[in-house]
Amino acid sequence: MIASTYFILLILAVIIYSIFHKGLKALSWEILTTVPKGGYYYGKSGGILNAILGSLCLAFGSTILALGIGLPVALYMNVFLIRRKKLVRLIRFILDLVWGIPSIVYGAFGFSMMIFFGIQTSLLAGMLTVTLFILPIMIRSMDEILRTVPVGLMEASYSLGSNKSETAFKIFTRQTISGIITAILLSFGRAIGDAASVLFTAGYTDHLPNSLMEPVATLPLSIFFQLSSPVPAVQDRAYASALVLTMIILIVSLFSRGLGRRYHKTKINF
Repeated sequence: MIASTYFILLILAVIIYSIFHKGLKALSWEILTTVPKGGYYYGKSGGILNAILGSLCLAFGSTILALGIGLPVALYMNVFLIRRKKLVRLIRFILDLVWGIPSIVYGAFGFSMMIFFGIQTSLLAGMLTVTLFILPIMIRSMDEILRTVPVGLMEASYSLGSNKSETAFKIFTRQTISGIITAILLSFGRAIGDAASVLFTAGYTDHLPNSLMEPVATLPLSIFFQLSSPVPAVQDRAYASALVLTMIILIVSLFSRGLGRRYHKTKINF
């Protein structure tokens, strides 16, 4: 166990060192504040501002859409279906099943739907595809958090005259708000770091995102396309993209862990 643990830590350290060593040398203010010039594949100058903003727009948009669907579903499972345990177990099994589907399958499904409806690659198409990808993650994360709410708290809410909707949105969400935020941030981290689901749906462009119906650049695809370029300056830009993406995910992970510690301290004030 000790050998396996240190072996994994060694591999992780080598990966992080490689990203920071090559990324820091290429990172500059110009890289962060300009778009690629002369093309993202052959252009030697410019930066990755288009990919940074594109990733943030896509991740924020898909996370908000997933939250609008995922939170009501998780509350419905734990408040309205609390006595229908077989149905809830079936829903959890299905969610766990689709959670394990590779993201490239979601990308292929989204691409098929785009062809069927005649939609071109765009920010909206990528956003909808990523929403489908992170939705089971968000629902199951919130479901596990909501399951920790004591049954007595629900019964106390009913005894005070609250209905199921009021109990779900005013009692359960308030009791588990820190955990719900943690689930949202974890889903955001998955959304911003995935490349396969947006490969066929979001497209790629050197321009800044200015419309939902136009292609958008993302950091994972920026790494994929620019690292395969034969131009060394473009490859350096790819390592800078990897460093920025790693830092964003690191910040989100640390923030979610900090909220997770506060989760157990959350109290209800009647």
